[in-house]
Amino acid sequence: MSPRRPPRLYFSLRSPFSWMALRRLEETRPDARELIEFVPFSEPDARSAAALEAAGGEFHYVAMSKAKHLYILNDTKRLAAKYGYAMKWPIDKGDEWWDLPHLAWFKAGELGVERAYYDAVMAARWERGENICDPGTLLRVCEEAGLDGAALTGAPDEPHIREQGVRALMRIYEDDVFGVPYFKVGRHRFWGLDRLDDFLAALDEALAGTTAKG
Repeated sequence: MSPRRPPRLYFSLRSPFSWMALRRLEETRPDARELIEFVPFSEPDARSAAALEAAGGEFHYVAMSKAKHLYILNDTKRLAAKYGYAMKWPIDKGDEWWDLPHLAWFKAGELGVERAYYDAVMAARWERGENICDPGTLLRVCEEAGLDGAALTGAPDEPHIREQGVRALMRIYEDDVFGVPYFKVGRHRFWGLDRLDDFLAALDEALAGTTAKG
C-alpha cells in the first residue's frame, strides 16, 4: 500500500544530479515509479510562463553563475565516477528550449512509453552529450528508440499537453521547489542527490505506517 498522498519527486531532464538521483533511486527501489509521483521541473518558455502567471504562479529557479556552473561540472564528474556511471557532459548554449523534451515526457505518458522515452533522452543527453532540446535531435533519439518521434516532438503544439505542463509548474510553485532533485513525503522535504537516502528512509517509514493502519 502507498501513503494517502503519494510521495512526490521533482526531476529534470536537464540536471545531472537529477539524472544520477533517479538512477540510484531505481537501483535501490525498483518499484519507485509505482510508489512515487514524478513531476518534471523545467524552465518554461514564453508561452508556458504566460500561462503560469495567468494561473497565479511564478517560477522560482534562478540561473547559476559561471563559477557555480564550473564547480557543478567538476562535482558531477566526480560523482559519476563514484557511482560508475558513464557520462559525457553536454554543451548547453543557454538558449535551449527545455519545454520541448519535458512536454514530450507528458506525451510519452499519454502514449504509454514514459519509461522508454525517459531512458532514451537521458542516454542521449548524459551518455552521448546530445542536445535533446533540438527538435531534429529529439526526433531522431525517439525514433531510434522505436518511439513515435513525430508525436513526441509535436507535444508543445497540443493544448492539453501544455495544460499538463502548467499544472506541473503550479505544483513546483506551490511546493516551493527551487531545484532538483527535490523529494517530498508528507511534511518532509529533501533537496539534492545527497538527500536520497534520507528520502528513502522517510518513504519506508510512510509506507510502514500506511500498512500498519491498513
